[in-house]
Amino acid sequence: MKKVILVFLLFLTFQFISYGLRVTSTMAKTTPSPVATILPSPIPTEISRVDITQKSEEAVGPLEKLIKEQTLSSIWPFNPLKYAIKDAVNSGIPANTIVLLLLLPVVATVIAATRQLIGIRGFGIFLPAALSVTFVAIGPALGIILFLIIGAISMLVRLLTRKLKLRLQYLPKMALILWFVSFGILGVLFISPYANIEGLKNVSIFPVLVLTLLVEDFTKIQLGKSVKTAIGITSQTLLLALLSYLFLTFAPFQKYVLLNPEISLFITFAIDIILGRYIGLRFMEYKRFRKLISGK
Repeated sequence: MKKVILVFLLFLTFQFISYGLRVTSTMAKTTPSPVATILPSPIPTEISRVDITQKSEEAVGPLEKLIKEQTLSSIWPFNPLKYAIKDAVNSGIPANTIVLLLLLPVVATVIAATRQLIGIRGFGIFLPAALSVTFVAIGPALGIILFLIIGAISMLVRLLTRKLKLRLQYLPKMALILWFVSFGILGVLFISPYANIEGLKNVSIFPVLVLTLLVEDFTKIQLGKSVKTAIGITSQTLLLALLSYLFLTFAPFQKYVLLNPEISLFITFAIDIILGRYIGLRFMEYKRFRKLISGK
């Protein structure tokens, strides 16, 4: 648990440092150069995060260019998906949507392999995958902060209902928790212009909805087990989401999947079959039972 928390702290520190560097770059852009030259000096531009969940020129343009420049041989037997993707893009379907659909099976395989071979726990496969797409949309640092706020509200409401001895059925209790969570997120959105939180000004409903729906699984674990167990599983879910986020935002991997969909889908399918046939111990189980395995 301490290692997981340390990983999150290091990740958040990296995000804040990179944000500071972007701010410094923006400030440097407004400072005139003291050296007089005949040719105009290049103006440094701020490197922004490309959101492949949105249909923007920064996200769609490079991908569509790759597809249009790709030279294809005969359609059978190795290129049917390549031709289908090219026709779809020429018909107006955004290339970033196709990339995300091709990457989701890869992300699911990564999550399954991490849980099956290493032994990391989490809220299934769908929620870490959905969280990773949320991190792509609003950034991992802001996504984690919002999730922690939602989790804290959920925990406080649960403790409050227990203290007030409100014996509510499960579904009404979940509806009440979602009521407080929605109100809390509204409060954060109202405060964001005054706190100058740029990432929340253009946030869409999808990432907020995914983060809110994760509350139900978090509350289920709290009701069935201890708060410590719920926090541990939630932390490992965030760790899986961050790992998946790296796969979704790695530009060379996006290009490879887009230009070679048959290979990526076939490899993913084969890995899933191999993982499904694996019945051995997980890495963390080897570590846990090392004394028993060694016979000491």
